[in-house]
Amino acid sequence: MPQQYPHMAVEIGKLKLKNPVMTASGTFGYGEEYAEYVDLNKLGAIVVKGLSLKPRLGNPPPRIIETTGGMLNAVGLQNIGVEEFIEEKLPFLRPYDVPVIANIYGETYEEYRKVARHLNDAKGVQALEINISCPNVKKGGLSFGADAKNAAAVTRRVREETDLPVIVKLTPNVTDIAAIAVAVEKAGADALSLINTLAGMSVDVKTKSACLKNITGGLSGPAIKPVALRMVWQVLQRVSLPVIGIGGILTANDALEFLILGAKAVQVGTANFINPHATMDIIAGLRHYLKLNKIKDINNIIGSFQEGGSSC
Repeated sequence: MPQQYPHMAVEIGKLKLKNPVMTASGTFGYGEEYAEYVDLNKLGAIVVKGLSLKPRLGNPPPRIIETTGGMLNAVGLQNIGVEEFIEEKLPFLRPYDVPVIANIYGETYEEYRKVARHLNDAKGVQALEINISCPNVKKGGLSFGADAKNAAAVTRRVREETDLPVIVKLTPNVTDIAAIAVAVEKAGADALSLINTLAGMSVDVKTKSACLKNITGGLSGPAIKPVALRMVWQVLQRVSLPVIGIGGILTANDALEFLILGAKAVQVGTANFINPHATMDIIAGLRHYLKLNKIKDINNIIGSFQEGGSSC
């Protein structure tokens, strides 16, 4: 069968994607929730809701509010736990021709290790994404991702437990994100995804109290895209690992900005809440851009960034 053009496939280490558009953990459920709106087979990859060793109830409400240009969330990694995911959710995803990436979380090094061990032999999981960057939990999460030594230690322990590709999701809530990236690269990461949400808060002027029960939450959406782009660019100067760009991607043009900088793929998050069909629109938009500009392979766009000469 002749190769179709434009060529949309990309590779993130050993992980092969039919296109560079992935879903972001925590915004796409376990995949089944969006199957009515999205052809899952057309996605580059599905990153499922973050999984912990045991089920988590998350934080009390209110835990999601709209902000100018985005949203604040303090869901707190509510999930059904890794064992129930394997038994109850993974069977639904197996028939689809799309890589499934399990996002994992722990409060201790040992919990990260155990979750990775559970998933290593789970049929239908193609990679692990280590969440060391959630700002909405009291233990784990950001406490690992904000320190280079801790981030490397988590990465090393997960690497020891799995043969699957290991993607580390980085937090923007640090002074030098590139230093964290270098540390996890040395510890055995296969790829990086960035950025997770920016820590923020909102105040109700009527009640003079925080809008979120947790007080602080993670800011996502279009407002954070310039920050995400800057951090992706900084990390790409320091590591040789494939990078997946995340942050405020609503349209194909948004995705192109990350790809031009050098990101191998992108994850679509908050856009899924606004438009459940967002991932499909972005894939179609990327294909249209390539055709319009007579570019046969999307890999010719990746890393084509040039300093100066802007028409912005």
